[in-house]
Amino acid sequence: MAGPAARRGPGCGSLLLLLPALLVSWAACQAPPVPSATAEPPWDGADVRVERRFVPERCPRAVRRGDFVRYHYLGAFPDGTRFDSSYDRGSTFNVFVGKGQLIAGMDKALVGMCVNERRFVKIPPRLAYGNEGVSGVIPPNAVLHFDVLLIDLWNSEDEVQVQTYFKPEKCTRTVQVSDFVRYHYNGTFLDGTLFDSSHNRMRTYDTYVGIGWLIPGMDQGLLGMCVGEKRIITIPPFLAYGEEGDGKEIPGQASLVFDVVLLDLHNPKDGITIENQQVPESCERRSQTGDFLRYHYNGTLLDGTLFDSSYSRNRTYDTYVGKGYVITGMDEGLLGVCTGEKRRIIIPPHLGYGEEGRGKIPGSAVLVFDIHVVDFHNPSDSVSITVNYKPSNCTVLSKKGDYLKYHYNASLLDGTLLDSTHSLGKTYNIVLGSGQVVVGMDMGLQDMCVGERRTVVIPPHLGYGEDGVEGEVPGSAVLVFDIELLELVSGLPEGYMFVWNGEVSPNLFEEIDQNHDGEVLLEEFSEYIQAQVDSGKGKLAPGFDFEKIVKNMFTNQDRDGNGKVTAEEFKLKEQEAKEEHDEL
Repeated sequence: MAGPAARRGPGCGSLLLLLPALLVSWAACQAPPVPSATAEPPWDGADVRVERRFVPERCPRAVRRGDFVRYHYLGAFPDGTRFDSSYDRGSTFNVFVGKGQLIAGMDKALVGMCVNERRFVKIPPRLAYGNEGVSGVIPPNAVLHFDVLLIDLWNSEDEVQVQTYFKPEKCTRTVQVSDFVRYHYNGTFLDGTLFDSSHNRMRTYDTYVGIGWLIPGMDQGLLGMCVGEKRIITIPPFLAYGEEGDGKEIPGQASLVFDVVLLDLHNPKDGITIENQQVPESCERRSQTGDFLRYHYNGTLLDGTLFDSSYSRNRTYDTYVGKGYVITGMDEGLLGVCTGEKRRIIIPPHLGYGEEGRGKIPGSAVLVFDIHVVDFHNPSDSVSITVNYKPSNCTVLSKKGDYLKYHYNASLLDGTLLDSTHSLGKTYNIVLGSGQVVVGMDMGLQDMCVGERRTVVIPPHLGYGEDGVEGEVPGSAVLVFDIELLELVSGLPEGYMFVWNGEVSPNLFEEIDQNHDGEVLLEEFSEYIQAQVDSGKGKLAPGFDFEKIVKNMFTNQDRDGNGKVTAEEFKLKEQEAKEEHDEL
């Protein structure tokens, strides 16, 4: 049916010339019942009568002339007959107050109203449709009753309102134009109706700020936020979705309220940030490209959410630095560290896991690594020897083949004790250069005199390598040995296991062949060697098992392997120009 001019309408759908209808499913609810006329208090009918049926506890703002409002209503006559309802249309009535767009009585009745307030309004004919009425709908001189619920309220002079209700104590950086942010939010209308939530989707909203990727009000409302900050951002419709809404959940002319918590913040121009938390007083060397590091770390997002930890695995992370084995930001952040250093490395996503993320790491996430460097070395490193004490009389130096007795404390570079002969109450005994210890220790014990104390640092490729020793030495660990040499027994020349202290008998074979049968058995050979050692005429290589040495010497003489040595087989060392055997 045709309606009168908009300025005379109370907000009735088909009765009046209204703003374009906006379909909003959230508003299409059951209308509240119209109060019975018999319950009304006395009214003289001279002016508008307003009954405040519900007033919210919190009312930060009330309707003033010139404000734009969105409200639902039921329109009825005093006998309860309904003549109009916004609920039936599933759309609020949207209009400016006090500008002649409503009947005079409704213009007066809405002033002072709060969002979510419900009013029952009685309007006399002179402030409604007078003695003319609306043909076929509202008779002349009709009293009108309206049950009104205010949904929204704003003014064309409004700006974005920001209310921070939580701010972290530490805030080193705030959101600026062109920053990229990740945040969670709940989006509601002024009446508290939820229209959207990132929490429900279990995914942050990720976007650039201040370059037009967001509605203008959100672009403004996010500026100046700290990571971890929580704020309420209230946006008038002309800085949101305007007259048209978004065509889905948000109707036209709707004020929006966003409850936001900022989780992440970076700028595409950012590099890594390094915060030195603890640097050892002594730092003889800093890591360089090509070094191999072992370090512990906790990995978190900017909001403190833990996504990984080497501590939980009880194993360091071991990698080369500056060679692309780790993300770019970590490659940079691990350069220039000292052993024992603790530092925080903050890595923007373009130097981390990018827009896609990985595992527990969301896309476009800034990463925070709190690292503790346990040790590092370079594959080209050799053994490092530091002499801590050397006796004044230091003429006899250890060499390959010498039998050594020494004490040691073994530790990692971070000081973790691995082993100690002192705790066992006995020395460690080896033949130097015989492969009884790791290569690095053989090197570290060279040219040492009795009583000398030194510190030997052994890189893993000269120690226990990538595998380490299960339960004892971690893989790829640099080892530190504090050594004191207590005893040195000179060894034999290289290639010898037995030497004569004097002239060798020209009838040596006959002396060994005690029963003169032309053959020497292992038992005869062993008894003879033992007698020479006991008498001081001969010397065995120190530090080796007697039986093994003698058997090896005998086997070298038993050239046909029949368990017997004949005069033809028997040769002294110097008689063998081409062969090298541990023999007589």
